[in-house]
Amino acid sequence: GAAYAQSMPTGVGTQKVLDGKATVLTDAKGMTLYTFDNDKDAAKSACNGQCATFWPPLAAGADAKAKGDWTIVTRDDGSKQWAWKGKPLYSFSKDMKPGDTTGNDVGPNGTHVWHCAVLS
Repeated sequence: GAAYAQSMPTGVGTQKVLDGKATVLTDAKGMTLYTFDNDKDAAKSACNGQCATFWPPLAAGADAKAKGDWTIVTRDDGSKQWAWKGKPLYSFSKDMKPGDTTGNDVGPNGTHVWHCAVLS
């Protein structure tokens, strides 16, 4: 609810998707945010280089501060990324408009390693 929304980083919101069955985290443009199963270390992103081109990390500003379920990951290139409940967050380059969830349950070779960051 509203109390939870107050603890979200600036620019992060929520939106109902999947025919209204799920509320997902979104970026400042209203685009769905995702988690990656290969992110095993809460302090590090496993998606760098070409991966980060397809799955852009949710950038955290230099002055961003961790709060509650929200933490900050330092990426391989030194940039900062938001993480929620220990999972770094990403958008998906193939999502074209707010509410798209084309990255949900996808991955290479039929794996399902990317998931919408579902709030409820």
